[in-house]
Amino acid sequence: MSVSITGSVRLELPPPPPGLKAEYEALFTSDALLFLHELISTFNEGVDKVLCLRVSRKANLDLSGGLPNFLEHTAHTRRDQAWRVLPVPQRLQRRHVDIGDLAPCDTQRFIKALQSPAQGIQVDFDDGNCPTFYNQIRGIYNVLQAVHNQLPNIPHISEFPLLMLRPRAWNMVEHNMMVGGREVPGPLFDFGLLMFHCGYKLFENKSGPFFYLSKVESYLEARLWNDIFVWTQQKLRLPLGSIKATVLIENVLAAFEMEEILYELQEHSAGLNCGLWDYSASFVTKFGHRQAFLLPDRSKYVSMEKRFLHSYMDLLVQTCHRRGALATGGMAAQLLPQDQLHESYSTILAAVTRLKLLEIRAGVDGFMVYDLSFIEPMQRLFQLYTEGDNQLDQLRHDVNVTPEDLLSMPSGGVTLHGLKYNITVGVLFIKAWLSGKGQFFYRGQVEDSATAEISRSQVWQWIRHHTQLEDNSRVVSRRLVTELTKEVELELRTVCPSLRCKQNLHVAAEIFLEVVLKRDFPEFITTYLNQDHTFLSSQSPHQEKALDTHLPQPKL
Repeated sequence: MSVSITGSVRLELPPPPPGLKAEYEALFTSDALLFLHELISTFNEGVDKVLCLRVSRKANLDLSGGLPNFLEHTAHTRRDQAWRVLPVPQRLQRRHVDIGDLAPCDTQRFIKALQSPAQGIQVDFDDGNCPTFYNQIRGIYNVLQAVHNQLPNIPHISEFPLLMLRPRAWNMVEHNMMVGGREVPGPLFDFGLLMFHCGYKLFENKSGPFFYLSKVESYLEARLWNDIFVWTQQKLRLPLGSIKATVLIENVLAAFEMEEILYELQEHSAGLNCGLWDYSASFVTKFGHRQAFLLPDRSKYVSMEKRFLHSYMDLLVQTCHRRGALATGGMAAQLLPQDQLHESYSTILAAVTRLKLLEIRAGVDGFMVYDLSFIEPMQRLFQLYTEGDNQLDQLRHDVNVTPEDLLSMPSGGVTLHGLKYNITVGVLFIKAWLSGKGQFFYRGQVEDSATAEISRSQVWQWIRHHTQLEDNSRVVSRRLVTELTKEVELELRTVCPSLRCKQNLHVAAEIFLEVVLKRDFPEFITTYLNQDHTFLSSQSPHQEKALDTHLPQPKL
């Protein structure tokens, strides 16, 4: 339907999804719509420009055969030792353990997280969330209720974990709202509603507004976010610097611009974050057609201990601490058995502890876990191995990272197990999206769009380069991947409880093959799915309502 806000200001918005009429009306008030319209109209062109610059930059790298490097025209920013980011508010200074990948449309898990002893919650509208209209409305409304202490049995806003709000990335579109005759950028939709309804209340209680910014690829994109923050604070009469944001360095190109990204967000920076799978997948996105950047089997040869990844983490910590910014690590995706006497409990805990100790010793100020059972064991690691609220005094003078360090691919090959594992994760992720879910559990850990990205990226790249399997020297080909995908589908059908589940699984397998057999690499699997007719038609109102009520809740 078309909504007229004033005589001259119009936008288009469909009716509410079934069961969300009250939530819809609470979010889309006349004042909120007017704010959204103005925000989107002001920055629509800026979003278009940064997306065009991405395409231009990729084309230039492809045509020239060049490699990224630290930028010459911003060398003065890096050489200037005087500048620092503004100090963060008190509650942000000690954020050892955040809960990651928490899609707030999952009301039960959201409430459990708010009751937990974690220091923060990554309130995720991006990687761990499937952006159906139902999920966006339910999720944003749940945040509004939490901030205004209207959810049952939760502490006061000043006492529950900090809400680190993560809007969608620049590549995502919100199909259900049109401004100026165009669908609107997903991140502006999410950010605008969250700020309008929650920004002042969070600031008033010294608990925000704080954000995670996904998939930023350059300092110009950070500049755009900074402009959005300044404009929003003026409109909502918040002091400059009230908004703080942690930028996720999830792209190899951004790794060469970390100081510049901090510089652009000086008044609004809450630091930088390093992860594993989105960052690794970005090598395929930018250089996957080049043999020199063939990424080996991730299940066997890729970890944060490899040169290209530990160099990236070391540089991120050094850069942040030199500029007075916090540096945070990635998310532990493993799930602990609920029974502490289970034979695998101590093994899983020891494995996660070892990897997280590597991050702590590298100087990170905090990291994320998915399973709430990890919160207290990981907090104890910080108590045992660090002093104070953070590790800002760890300046890492020992670090001297070169472009060669950042671009050094690990050695190793491809196994049949790794190929089949990647196929399975890719298929199950697409199936989850067709079911309105942004994550799923497989082999003892949570999987989301980050692991789906690296999985389908590797399969595409291995086909492209005719990679041989270590096991039997078979070549990874269209035929082999098609055979294995059908094999995976047959195996997964045995655990499908319904005909609809089997149908979604079959469609997911078909879409997966479509993605990995493309001549040109689709940059983001989420963009591909979000613009695909099959996914869009699967999100009809009656299906969305059914999804919310009938699917089992994930492990808390």
